[in-house]
Amino acid sequence: MPAERKPSDEQAACESGTAVALERTGRLYLVATPIGNLGDITRRAIAVLGSVDAVLAEDTRHTRKLLSHLGLKVPLRAYHEHNEAKATARAVAALEAGAHLALVSDAGTPAVSDPGFRLVQAAIAAEIEIVPVPGPSAVLAALVASGLPTDRFTFLGYPPRKAGELARFFDDVASSSATLILLESPRRVATTLRAAANALGAARRVCIARELTKAHEEFLRGTLSALAELIEQPLQGEVTLVVEGATGDAVVELDAATLKNRYAVLLAQGIVPREALKLLIEATGMRRRDVYRALHLGSDPDANDTPGDTL
Repeated sequence: MPAERKPSDEQAACESGTAVALERTGRLYLVATPIGNLGDITRRAIAVLGSVDAVLAEDTRHTRKLLSHLGLKVPLRAYHEHNEAKATARAVAALEAGAHLALVSDAGTPAVSDPGFRLVQAAIAAEIEIVPVPGPSAVLAALVASGLPTDRFTFLGYPPRKAGELARFFDDVASSSATLILLESPRRVATTLRAAANALGAARRVCIARELTKAHEEFLRGTLSALAELIEQPLQGEVTLVVEGATGDAVVELDAATLKNRYAVLLAQGIVPREALKLLIEATGMRRRDVYRALHLGSDPDANDTPGDTL
């Protein structure tokens, strides 16, 4: 078993901003780094980074800039998705030999939608002590500023890119009452919002958090359908999406016969099928797939199809 920690010495050093006097028993620190504003780094994180034998970094160039800003000279080792297996083995061997290592990602908390999970697992299996050093988090920053419920939430990471997989991704969480949080490429935000609207209902509320803690920090709030239409061009910067969970009073469930009648009325008014489907979804808050199935007598079409394709 690893040697017992002596938190009093470490805590005193961290509070004073000086280097931590580490024992010679291997220890892996998971250090959160700023997601934008460099002023968000904690004094404890600075103290730990200045005391370890090496820092494992997702992008050594990015982390070198941070360390230089902090006035720290620490050996850097690359640890990313392309070398994760070999780098994990090397890191565990160093830890078992008594080295102290810090794992960081390019921004925020390491091992959250970033390489590092394997290393943590392997270190635990080797009975290496794991020490989280918490700090900035895009997930929590976006959640608390979204205006959506914070008592229950589910972090979904990055959604899949293929249309069918993306539709199933949202179908799987459509009935969850927890607030949903996901990360997305700025170029794919509109596509993801449309897929979410189709699966969860166009009236679901969403907050787009962009460039968190940076000079151009921005929050866009509205419904899934409204923001999907608003975003015509790719956004700039890092994006976190916070989506409202399912609420019982937000959906007006209509039976198949009523939906078909309303759909027929819309078509008779000269509204094209695709637009008629959209109006039904917005009016009821029902999931696109549920409306589609009702109009097609329970068929299970591909996520890209609409009633206008076959009716």
